[in-house]
Amino acid sequence: MSAEPGTVRPGGRTARVRTAVLRAAGDALVEHGFDRLDLADVARRAEVGKTTVYRRWGSVTGLVADLLADMAEQSLPREETGAVLGDLRAHASLVQRTLADPRQGSLFRAVIAAAACDARTAEALRRFREVRAAEWAKCVEQDAQRGELPRGTDAGAVVRAVSAPLYYELLTTGTAPGPAAAQRAARAAYEAAKAGAYADGNEGVLR
Repeated sequence: MSAEPGTVRPGGRTARVRTAVLRAAGDALVEHGFDRLDLADVARRAEVGKTTVYRRWGSVTGLVADLLADMAEQSLPREETGAVLGDLRAHASLVQRTLADPRQGSLFRAVIAAAACDARTAEALRRFREVRAAEWAKCVEQDAQRGELPRGTDAGAVVRAVSAPLYYELLTTGTAPGPAAAQRAARAAYEAAKAGAYADGNEGVLR
C-alpha cells in the first residue's frame, strides 16, 4: 500500500526538496493564512516544479500536515532538571520562546486557525501536540516515580496544563506570552499536580 502524501521521510535530494517546500509553505501560511495557501505559489517560492509538489503532497491539507510533522521533529528535546517544578518550568520556557518567535508564533496562529475549519489539519495538529506532550510527560512520570507527585498522576495532563494557558493567551490577545506568564503556568500546574488534581487511582498513567 502506498504512503499517504507528505508522510514519507526520504533522504538526499528529495529531503532537500522537502525542506525547501516546507519552508516555503510556512512562509506562505504566515503571510496569507490557510485559506489562500496555494501549492503552485509554494512551488514557486521553493523553486521546485509544481508537479513535484502536487505529486508528493497532493493537497494543501497534506502539505500542512507534513509541515506540522516536521515542526514536531525539529522541536528541541526536553530538558531534565531532576525536579518536577524545574522540568515544568523548562517546558513552559520552551513553549513561551517558541510562541514569542515572530515566525513560529505567526505560524502557530495560522495553523490553529486552519484546524478550526479543516479536519485533516486538526488531526495533524492533534498529533503534533501528542508528540510534544509525550516527550515532556516522561519527565513528569519520572518525577512521580520519585514520589514528588501522587501516584496515578496523568503526566500528559500535567504537561498540557502548562502549555494550554500560553497558547490561549497567544490566540485570545494576539500577543505572545512573556517569561512571567510561562513561570506562572508552570507553578500553577505544579501546585495542582502536587495536590492530586491530575491523579486518578483507576485511570492514571502511573499505577
